Amino acid sequence: MMGAKQAVAPSPRVARIRNPATIRARAGQIFAAGIAGDLANFTLDLSKLDIAADLTVDTIRGDYPSLDIPYHSRWRHFDVGGIDRWARLLPDIGTDAMERARSAIDLAVTSVLLDAGAGPAWSYRTGDGTFVRSEGLAVASFDLFAAGAFSAGASPLRADAHALSAFEAGRLAAGLQVSAGNPLVGLDGRAALIRKLGSGISRRPDIFGTPARIGNLADRLSQLAIDGRLSAATILATLLDGFEDVWPARVVVDGVNVGDVGRHPMADEGLVPFHKLSQWLAYSLLEPLEWLGLQITDLDALTGLPEYRNGGLFLDTGVLALRDPDAVHRAHPADGELVVEWRALTVVLLDRIADLVRRRLGVTAAVFPLAKVLQGGTWTAGRRIAAMRRPGGGPPLRVDSDGTIF
Repeated sequence: MMGAKQAVAPSPRVARIRNPATIRARAGQIFAAGIAGDLANFTLDLSKLDIAADLTVDTIRGDYPSLDIPYHSRWRHFDVGGIDRWARLLPDIGTDAMERARSAIDLAVTSVLLDAGAGPAWSYRTGDGTFVRSEGLAVASFDLFAAGAFSAGASPLRADAHALSAFEAGRLAAGLQVSAGNPLVGLDGRAALIRKLGSGISRRPDIFGTPARIGNLADRLSQLAIDGRLSAATILATLLDGFEDVWPARVVVDGVNVGDVGRHPMADEGLVPFHKLSQWLAYSLLEPLEWLGLQITDLDALTGLPEYRNGGLFLDTGVLALRDPDAVHRAHPADGELVVEWRALTVVLLDRIADLVRRRLGVTAAVFPLAKVLQGGTWTAGRRIAAMRRPGGGPPLRVDSDGTIF
């Protein structure tokens, strides 16, 4: 295939940057500096972590009184309004388990990549209701998928490299009902990311097949499973490898674009990996892979997601405080030191709050993994306290993001 890459084992440095254990270790170095009072942008007050934990537990008990919590993933947004939209598509996909998994992964990946912040003025209207923010983008991208917007084949319910590579902003604007009276932040950037996704997967036939299709990840990950067991870290590593060319090349290590990695002088190598969107994708693939009969192991190897709802929970409850209070009035670059510190501290604090939440609920990590704490959970608690603190419920800090970090 023209332009195809050879599958090569990553260098030790790249493999280390892609390992979620490194996310925790490097974030831990930033956290230790914060505890010592040595960070340039934040101070910590861990006595206030109980406030954040209580708010999270109250949220969990209110939304999931039985504590039967699904994974934190894109699939929760597809069900907004209590509607099982995926079930509507199954008769057209058929009964073959592998094809259902492929189609589910096609849907999840394209939808996640369209899920940058929508802005406060945009909404999406359907016969099921009117939806905004992440839920609105989920329903809109679901409808685009169902209409065959990403398909190059006879079946509309797939996402093929050829169609993705040719995806235009006009098609996206029409599908998302964008107009002068219904503006969406970053329309052109979203369409460009979808095109980059198409060209990126076309260069990796070892993962996405020939012709390339996102859903062929189901076949590749099934091959990597051992006796029907697949580790969460393997899912993440495969996504980071397969989508290497999709992310902006902020940091290059040994000639490889390592994606969502920040720079900070207090971390080893000066680099702090986060891989937030890739981990969000990994969480969103768990259910399709389990439907295929695979058992996902070591789920808590993945970290909490360092984005503005989780990070906002800690700022809004006073666990974190800005050294410069006027920083709330400025927009900050996504790869700047302040945002890197905020995200690193969020990773560590999510692990700490997870322990507090489990103790309050009387559950173990085995039955209540981090993916449930996030869903139950910290993300919703962060959204709710934001709505109480600020009109429109925006984040406590403004970040200039291209949609691949926040």
